[in-house]
Amino acid sequence: MIELQNTIVVIPARLAATRLPGKPLADIWGEPMIVHVWRRAVEAKVGHVLVAAGDLPIAEAVRKAGGDAMVTEPNLPSGSDRVAAVLALRDPQQRYTHIVNLQGDLPTIDPLAVQRCLAGLTNESVDISTIAAEIHDAEDVAKSQIVKAIAPLGPDREVAFARDFVRQVNGSHEPPFWHHIGVYAYRREALQRFVTLPQSPREKERSLEQMRALDNGMKIAVVRVDSVPLGVDTPADLEAARIALKDRK
Repeated sequence: MIELQNTIVVIPARLAATRLPGKPLADIWGEPMIVHVWRRAVEAKVGHVLVAAGDLPIAEAVRKAGGDAMVTEPNLPSGSDRVAAVLALRDPQQRYTHIVNLQGDLPTIDPLAVQRCLAGLTNESVDISTIAAEIHDAEDVAKSQIVKAIAPLGPDREVAFARDFVRQVNGSHEPPFWHHIGVYAYRREALQRFVTLPQSPREKERSLEQMRALDNGMKIAVVRVDSVPLGVDTPADLEAARIALKDRK
C-alpha cells in the first residue's frame, strides 16, 4: 500500500549544466528555480520532499525557503544515482518504500502529475512508474529531442505498460504518440537494483536511462497526464518559465 509516511519525493539537482550553468539557482520572481520545484512537490502532498543537492548553494537555497535538503557527491553519474545516494544517507532503515524522482528543472510541473506518477505503483507488478502526455503536433512527433513513450494509452486507458521509449518513431509505431515526461516513481527495491545495473546497449545508443530498466526485464507503467511541464534547459526556457509562473510571484 502507498502511504504518505512511506513515500518520499526526492529532487536531484546540481549546478553543472552545459546549456544553462547554475540553473537550479536561476532566479524566477525572486526565488531560485529549485525552490519553485520544491514547492510544486510539496503541493502534490504525496509525502516528504527532499532535495538531493550536488552543491552546497543549492541546499542552502532550499533550506532558506524552509525546505529539506542534503548535499551529495557532486560527480554522481545521474539523477537516479543521486536519489539512491541521498536515500542511503537519510534513510538507511529503508522506512521509505516508495520514491518519486522529480527533476530539478521542472518548475511548472502540475502537482497532480506527481500524484498520478506515484499512483502507477498501485499495481503490485510495476517496478517503476512514469508519465506521458499525448502529442498533438506532427512537428513534435518528428523531433528527436522529444522522447516518445510507446505504450497502449488512449482516451479510455490511463495506465499501460511501456513497450519502448524512442526518439524517432517509425512504421512499426502507431499513433497516438506520447511525450514522455522524465518523472519517475520507484519501489525502493527497484531503485536499488536499477542503480547497480550496468548501462544497457540500447541505453547507450539512445541516451535514455529508462532503457536500462526495460532491457533488464523491469516493468514500467506509463500514466497518462494532460500536459507537458516546461523543462528549463536554456535561457529561452527560463524566460518562458518566468512568464508561466508570473501569477505565482
